Formats: sequence, C-alpha cells, structure tokens
Amino acid sequence: MAAISNNDAQWWQDALNGDQQAFRLLFREYYPHLFTFGCKLTADKALLEDAIQELFTELWSNKHKSSIRSLRAYLFKALQYKLYKKLYNKKIIYPADDSVLDMPFAINRETLLVQAEEDKARAEKIAALLSQLSNRQREIVYLRFYKNMEYEEISEIMQINYQVARNLLSQAIKAMRKLMLVLSAIVCAI
Repeated sequence: MAAISNNDAQWWQDALNGDQQAFRLLFREYYPHLFTFGCKLTADKALLEDAIQELFTELWSNKHKSSIRSLRAYLFKALQYKLYKKLYNKKIIYPADDSVLDMPFAINRETLLVQAEEDKARAEKIAALLSQLSNRQREIVYLRFYKNMEYEEISEIMQINYQVARNLLSQAIKAMRKLMLVLSAIVCAI
C-alpha cells in the first residue's frame, strides 16, 4: 500500500473551512490505511467499518473544535480508542485497568508476505520472531516499519513519549536479533 499522500495537510485545512470534497478526499486517502491497521486489532470487519465511519463523522462534526497536530497520528489513535471502546462494550476484552495501552495487536503472516513477496522464507522467519514479542513491541514494529510513521506519530498513537517509543522499538529489535541467534544455533545443530 502506498504511503499516505502529502496532500492531507491541505485537504485538512480545506475541510476545516467547510470543504466537503476535501474531507471526502481525506476519507478516501485514509480509509484503506485505517482499515489495515484496524484489522490488526479486531477480526470483526463490520465493527471496524462502523468505527471508521463514526470516526470520520465525529471528525467532520467537530472540525471547528480541532487542534490536531498530526492528522494521521490522530486518526490511528482515535480508531484504536474507538475499537477498544466497542470491544469493551461488547465484553470481548476485559482490561484490568481500563487502558487501551496494551490492547491486543497482531501482525499476521499474510501482512508479512505482502510486505516481503520476494522472500517467503524471510517472511516466515520474521513472523516467528514477531510472535515472540509483546503486543506493544509488535505494534511499534508495525507502525514504524510497515506504516513508515515517525516517532512523534507513534508516541501519540501509543500514548508514550518520544524517548519511550525509541526505547521500545530498540528493545523489540534487540529481542528479534536475540531470537534470530537462537534460531540460527538450533538450525546449525540439526
């Protein structure tokens, strides 16, 4: 999937001024990205589509109250929160502390294969490594490497500060390297 367009800042400004066409363009631009991200949080496609629709409806209704620094980060975080609320209300998730911070996040094998079509074996190794990471580590790897988000956007989505985001990604990469060494040792021993 292509990176999100640089036109979004202009479209957002136009939408804030009441331009419905610019808002439609934003919706069309972000919908596939939000849908892909939402699929990592829930398998319920109808619930996900409803959440995205509600998100954009509320964004349009409250556009004059908005003080959004990064529209992309805002949309991803708002969708994550909406899905959390919907899943919690449906009694699908039961967080101990009512926090969206450790919401289950999955990177499935299919996503990895799309990202690495040329090297199926590499994708399978990556999937095995990712499955060993925590939910938060999988989420930050996905946002940074598969959605090409900057640390500022990631920290806003994940509700952590910039340095914590950098540290979390560093820990995830170190964990994956360590697991790769273990797997290599096992393969060599066979």
